[in-house]
Amino acid sequence: MRVPVLIVGGGYAGLSAATMLAWRGVPVLLVERHASTSLQPKAFGVNMRAMELLRPVPGLEKELSGIWQGIGDSMRIAVASSLTDPEPNILFDTSAVPFPTHLSPAPDLGAPQAEVERVLRAKAEELGADLRFSTEFVSLEQDDDGVTALIRAEDGTETTVLADYVIAADGYRSRLRSQLGIPTSGRGVLNHLQAIMFDADLSALVNEREVTLWYLQHPEFTGVFITGREKLVRLGVGVPDLDVTVLDTAAFPTAHVLADRYREGRVFLAGDAAHTMPPTGGQGGSTALQDGCDLAWRLWLVITGQAGPRFLDSYDAERRPIGKLTADAQLANLGFRMPPAQRVDYPAPLEDPFAALLGYRYHSFAILAEPGDDGSLLEDPRNPDGRPGGRAAHVVLDWDGRRISTHDLFGSGFVLLAGPYGQAWVDAGRAVRDQLGLRLAPHRIGGELLDVDEVWLERYGVSKSGAVLVRPDGFIAWRSPGADLDPAGTLERVLLQILALG
Repeated sequence: MRVPVLIVGGGYAGLSAATMLAWRGVPVLLVERHASTSLQPKAFGVNMRAMELLRPVPGLEKELSGIWQGIGDSMRIAVASSLTDPEPNILFDTSAVPFPTHLSPAPDLGAPQAEVERVLRAKAEELGADLRFSTEFVSLEQDDDGVTALIRAEDGTETTVLADYVIAADGYRSRLRSQLGIPTSGRGVLNHLQAIMFDADLSALVNEREVTLWYLQHPEFTGVFITGREKLVRLGVGVPDLDVTVLDTAAFPTAHVLADRYREGRVFLAGDAAHTMPPTGGQGGSTALQDGCDLAWRLWLVITGQAGPRFLDSYDAERRPIGKLTADAQLANLGFRMPPAQRVDYPAPLEDPFAALLGYRYHSFAILAEPGDDGSLLEDPRNPDGRPGGRAAHVVLDWDGRRISTHDLFGSGFVLLAGPYGQAWVDAGRAVRDQLGLRLAPHRIGGELLDVDEVWLERYGVSKSGAVLVRPDGFIAWRSPGADLDPAGTLERVLLQILALG
């Protein structure tokens, strides 16, 4: 069989890529060796940035938000010896230090990975993606014309798949990464964990405290082998005679492993295959979701001929520094919770963790940096300035009486936003769009879109006659602070460079 994109792995990175590719009309085959999506809750929470990337798919934001209505409004993390500990230490509480939700139209979603995966799987299949569980990847060969991969179903039937590109989203033990010989760096395995999913009535213990996530530090949890998983659960809960039924168990390591490159020919690493990080900070899952979404729009542009094949080099250039930044931040969080003597060679915590959520910046040929740009990886999302490489700011707009966000314009293609006196840029956008056969939507702020709070010019750093080019991922690729004598010619040159079509 032949398919434009083969995805190996049905976790966050694979499912988000499959969903976003299918939504864009790109046929995709996903294979996953397990029989279904995860039974274990695994990662908890989806951050605003990941939700911004997912929400353009009709209905997806509503379905994800409905998983656990209200839990993301106030998230608390506590450290205790057990659930009966009379004095738990509240490590994190968004009700005390709330997220600045006014910076994004997307919610910060409180939900376990298992539930999010089920929603993504259903949406991908609804959109036409071919998802095959109980099917494992065996091997592949690639050349200039494509990839030839061998997959094997549960009954032993083997199928040869011809694909233009492959996404390796097959986890921290990535077989694909090993077969491709991609080296890794980082601190490696840090410790080993056991997850137990169980059924028990805990309403008398946890409802009133409204703690989202418990870190249990019991003396018998560390370094001591306990026979019987029910006993381990009872120790953690703090009720020796608790009536408990174990539903599922899983053993896995906590690790800090970074792939030295995210691309090998026509194969791209995503999720834990690209960056395995400790869970301290809760951003591993969201980073994997972002990888999948990021690859989807780039592959879509190339497969549909809107960008040249070299455009895909921008994935490694842009996502790998952010993967390392996030993994190192999670490692720093882990070190911060250790005794000082054990923190040797651990990185320092980020001064502003929120900047890593919404303020990370990209640098590649697909971003036309301005003279004097400092090349920084982080900026303060509370004070956006519209520099190329940064996330386009959320601004409230009025469109024919309906309130929307600037982010409601992003996702399905490039967007050109011009100031009130920038009609020449809008006209140029339409002309260049037709000439290049590019999905590009030009808009004038002050025309059909009204700047409700009169902050757009400041947050995007242009004059009333300027313009900003925003990519499908909501990042600013280029801007003209003011008018231009040849807007069509300038815009064409900009797009040819960004899309590697020159």
